[in-house]
Amino acid sequence: MIVNEFPDRKIIIEGVEYLYFGGTNYLGMSTNIEFQNILFESIKKWGTSYGSSRNSNIKLSIYETAEKLLAKNIGTEASLTVSSGMLAGKLVVEHLSKTTDAMFHFADAHPALMNPPSLPIIINGELNTKLFDENISTISVLTDAVPSQYVEPIDLSILLSIPKEKKINLVIDESNSIGILGFEWQNLLKKENINIIKIASLGKAIGITGGVIAGNYSFISEIRNQSCFIGASGMNPAFLETYCNAQYIYLLQKQKLQQNLDYINIHFKNREKFTFHPDFPVIYFDDTDFSKKLLENKIITTSFKYTNASGKLNRIVITANHKNEDLEQLIVQLNSLF
Repeated sequence: MIVNEFPDRKIIIEGVEYLYFGGTNYLGMSTNIEFQNILFESIKKWGTSYGSSRNSNIKLSIYETAEKLLAKNIGTEASLTVSSGMLAGKLVVEHLSKTTDAMFHFADAHPALMNPPSLPIIINGELNTKLFDENISTISVLTDAVPSQYVEPIDLSILLSIPKEKKINLVIDESNSIGILGFEWQNLLKKENINIIKIASLGKAIGITGGVIAGNYSFISEIRNQSCFIGASGMNPAFLETYCNAQYIYLLQKQKLQQNLDYINIHFKNREKFTFHPDFPVIYFDDTDFSKKLLENKIITTSFKYTNASGKLNRIVITANHKNEDLEQLIVQLNSLF
């Protein structure tokens, strides 16, 4: 389906209006008028792009300001912004592949994290025996915070079974959870031998084009000195100024989103063939006929083949911009599917 404008809560297809429950605009920032006005003012100050290395002799103050705020909001000592979430993942994985003895990944990790030499961390329900190899002292573990098809943070407690003498670099992709879920669930991993590194696209709930790498001061300094970071242009500074000046809008939109999720949680009755959690704005399902039935009733959801290794991704996305009447129409259809 080809559309000629950004799809918000409604979408026009060949002159016909549908309700839209797809995409990743979880907080509804992309079409928020007040947010857009902040962006327009930021563009007047910082221009439409800044095609220069962050190591240039001229440095823009907004980078340091925004990265301090991002680190605070993400819950790390420091952060570094780049032009995309994919680049954030590639920079981190490339660096760690040269500085650790072995790399492991959880199932369903995002392609940005997948490194050909990495090994599955769990085999037949047990930790990979290579994790106990005495010749391996430093490892990297790659995972999504909330992988595709999940509606809750992944359970990482199995990492506590790795021998404590191993140094673990835990890389968590928070692209699907940043701005929506907090980081309290990771507190159990605050161990001396575990170094938590977070990456994320800012193009989903946050509503701006770019990516972020977050971790301790030492690791961020190492990434800052990588040739691929030095040789790349920085993230659009106008977007970073917008992020800083729109904190109150993020808070309001998150409250609206939670109200919508509470509504769904109260009225969604027939959940047997769906995966839903009242704190996460995505409802997954496997039966592609559901998408067809919803489409017949003027409701469009997300349905496409996500990666070569996965099946079709079918999901319903709730955003902060949906109104009660939208949610009511959706619930009527979901509850009548059986």
